[in-house]
Amino acid sequence: MSRIDDMIRDMCPDGVEHKPLGEIATLHRGTGMPKSIFTVDGTPAIHYGHIYTKYGTYTANTHAYVTSENARKLTPVAPGDLVIANTSENLEDIGKAVAWTGDRHAVTGGHATVLSTDHDTKFISHYFRTAQFNSDKRRYAFGTKVIELSATNLAKIKVPVPPIEIQREIVLILDKFVKLEAELEAELDFRKQQYAYHLEKLMDFSERHKEVAWRKLSDIGTFQRGKRFTKADYADEGIPCVHYGEIYTHYGVWADQVINHLREGVATRGLRFAEPGDVILVDVGEVVDDVGRSVAWMGEEPVAIHDHCYTFKTDLNPVFVSYLLRTNWFRYQKAKHIARTKVKTLLIDGFSSISIPIPSRKEQDRIVETLNLFDVLVSDISLGLPAEIAARRQQYEYYRDKLLTFPQKAV
Repeated sequence: MSRIDDMIRDMCPDGVEHKPLGEIATLHRGTGMPKSIFTVDGTPAIHYGHIYTKYGTYTANTHAYVTSENARKLTPVAPGDLVIANTSENLEDIGKAVAWTGDRHAVTGGHATVLSTDHDTKFISHYFRTAQFNSDKRRYAFGTKVIELSATNLAKIKVPVPPIEIQREIVLILDKFVKLEAELEAELDFRKQQYAYHLEKLMDFSERHKEVAWRKLSDIGTFQRGKRFTKADYADEGIPCVHYGEIYTHYGVWADQVINHLREGVATRGLRFAEPGDVILVDVGEVVDDVGRSVAWMGEEPVAIHDHCYTFKTDLNPVFVSYLLRTNWFRYQKAKHIARTKVKTLLIDGFSSISIPIPSRKEQDRIVETLNLFDVLVSDISLGLPAEIAARRQQYEYYRDKLLTFPQKAV
């Protein structure tokens, strides 16, 4: 930090100039590139959605490729260029960017903008994640359900432009945090692979088919659909509830605490509840894998469930059931009972006819105890690697915002 301060004091005694992006770079909006043209190899392709789901501030490898024929129809990305996401359903993701550090040209498509400049694009990519940039972009983003930050409006946003030597020095510091977090993420991914291996192994009853009873879900439990409520019904206190969307994003295999409540007056609409020990299932999703996702409710009181959820009430260990529903074998079974329209929907009558293995209660409990140990290692943000990753991320964010806040040069 002291070295950066000294460099700013020596090289920018009157402060750092802030300029609109359009003055220091050229911005080209991409076109096309549906996921249907992706291939397993070929020309590296940066999809706008991957910028906020798969990439950090820079990358030398892509998660998608296209043929050379399709690449000629798309927007080129030269080594050193920045690719910016223009479109998302939430404001937080808009304007996130990834610097392309590969050794050959890549391509991008619609909903992305390519920024080319003589400045350090990794410096700009880090800046695009600061609190100041997030504040500035709000003035230029538009839309409700789908939010847009056009290339034209991006060009108007001012960014600090210290000398290139300072930019590179700051990048060196911030990249150390990024590299450390990436190493921790890689270790966490390895543990997740171990967890997935043990999940499949412990839940594989194929060689014990004659020893273990197999029964239809409809024969060992009952299903009940929830009742609709909206986020407008939320309150700080009141009736504990589980919204179907939260099962994708917040809850794990089991839960004993909710994150939201409904105001008391909603009860008059005839809510339906999951009791302690019930399994809550989602009946809808944008992708097949989300449909049928579950959480075992292990809290001490009933919780209201949304009408895109079902409760499954059974005498089996509910956490065992929830783990079973996450196996590759069960994913294959449930896929047969999902209506593939624009929104994927679970056909509960068919779903309930799936037969599952039913080991003894003692065996169910043993499997749950073993898998819970692995689940904590990869999911509990208060322990182990998840906690360390969260701490490193906070550290990076603190130094990023501190290093990228400059005394502004008077105009």
